[in-house]
Amino acid sequence: MFTGLVLACVSSCTKKLDLVPTNDITAQDVYSTSTGYKQALAKAYGAFALTGNTGGTGSPDIPTQIISDEGNSDFLRMYWNLQELTTDEAAWSWQNDAGIQGLHEMSWAAINPIIDGLYYRSFFQITLCNDFIRQASDDNLKSKGFAPASVDSIKNYRAEARFLRAYQYWVLMDLFANVPFVTENDVIGTTIPKQISRGDLFNYLETELKAIDTDLIPARGNEYGRADQAAAWALLARMYLNAEVYTGTARYTDAITYANKIINGGYSLHPDYTQLMLADNYLNTDEFIFTINYDGTHTQNWGGTTYLVHGPAGVPGKISGSSGTWSGLRCTQNFVNLFSDYTGATDHRAQFYTSGQNLIMNDLYTSTDGFSTTKFRNVQRNGDPAPDADPAGNWSDIDFPVFRLGEFYLIYAESVLRGGTGGDAGTALSYINLLRSRAYGDNSGNILASDLTVDFILDERGREMYYEAVRRTDLIRFQKFTTTSYLWAWKGGVKSGTSAADKYNIFPIPTTDLSSNPNLVQNTGY
Repeated sequence: MFTGLVLACVSSCTKKLDLVPTNDITAQDVYSTSTGYKQALAKAYGAFALTGNTGGTGSPDIPTQIISDEGNSDFLRMYWNLQELTTDEAAWSWQNDAGIQGLHEMSWAAINPIIDGLYYRSFFQITLCNDFIRQASDDNLKSKGFAPASVDSIKNYRAEARFLRAYQYWVLMDLFANVPFVTENDVIGTTIPKQISRGDLFNYLETELKAIDTDLIPARGNEYGRADQAAAWALLARMYLNAEVYTGTARYTDAITYANKIINGGYSLHPDYTQLMLADNYLNTDEFIFTINYDGTHTQNWGGTTYLVHGPAGVPGKISGSSGTWSGLRCTQNFVNLFSDYTGATDHRAQFYTSGQNLIMNDLYTSTDGFSTTKFRNVQRNGDPAPDADPAGNWSDIDFPVFRLGEFYLIYAESVLRGGTGGDAGTALSYINLLRSRAYGDNSGNILASDLTVDFILDERGREMYYEAVRRTDLIRFQKFTTTSYLWAWKGGVKSGTSAADKYNIFPIPTTDLSSNPNLVQNTGY
């Protein structure tokens, strides 16, 4: 099982990469067999779900980023915070947590531990992928004398590593715009990375994702948790949806093309929305395309879905399937009001916890101000404990879907409404009503063609995909992130919400990287 190989790499994933292994296992040993290559690939996957004080962008001149709270070094927790705490969907009560103050208020500075940590974590994962891709080059494989079947398998692994690298570069492109750029052709210690423009990085990623298509396992054909063709299609569809932000040129027709690839790729909506984020959601292979896998026994850290289980304020452990609440995460009333009935009696996506919680967020850092959510619960769909339940109730078994089918119905519909060709309004409406029929359990929530507008899509994306780390990107695409066209509680640091400077559409390059790399220029305004 691939999961077992991930577990075998846990210890190595939390160590500095510049140390000689104490067990005398070198790269030459690891890459001497096909199994060794698979174990090395497992490390690249495991870096999504494991923690440690890691950093580096492929050059020894760029310092390691130290994060004092190891739970905050988990990729998903940092990424989630930047995508959600900056929006109407979430606030965090612990104002003394490093980097928290200023995120929701849109007043973060050029130095922020969460922003810096995500930047370095993404480059750490890119470094792992670059090394694997280098070791799996055609010349290296030829020199090792592997059997043809082993060579074919390793080429599949190499394509997966290229996808993982592309995903992390997309994260950096989306959040930081113009970033250092290194590939397998840049040997660590020999060159200082140059900065690539956002538009050029978009073009590189588009070319790279298309190039690996034939080397990836066909859609739905790989082991659970590993990338296949559909994962690459999904990333391309998401990139094309946001292309106008990244490059200045709309690509909605291409977004429709790749959304169609997903929709026609053999996936179907899981019938019960409330089962999407439970401890046995590894069973949701009908809808899930690519996931970050968590295990309550073997991937224990205070980030990931453990954060999303414990974080919601006020939720008792008997509901969340955990040892209890950290009294942290709450939603603004503006987001809650996207649901006409927030009890969940009609639209079952409205999974709010209201007992002891105030609807109105009068104070940004008071844990009882703002409803919280029970979307992530560490119990199985039949109510039993998690499959690999931690007896103490600390750790989560819930996998995080990076891509799932529901998103691509929404991408198709929005792209049609924005003028993309290759789709039609009638099909777009049917896809939205499929999501709403699942949410309501019947056709009572279905909409008419006249209801289907671009603004409706933004609200529906909120209802369907909240807490799935897409909200900031969505609001920027709709030009509602920093502007006055949509306000929420404490946006801009004001209780009723206000606009913020446009510079906050992009995060700052860490000052430590700027000081050590003369090729870098800071983003405007920082």
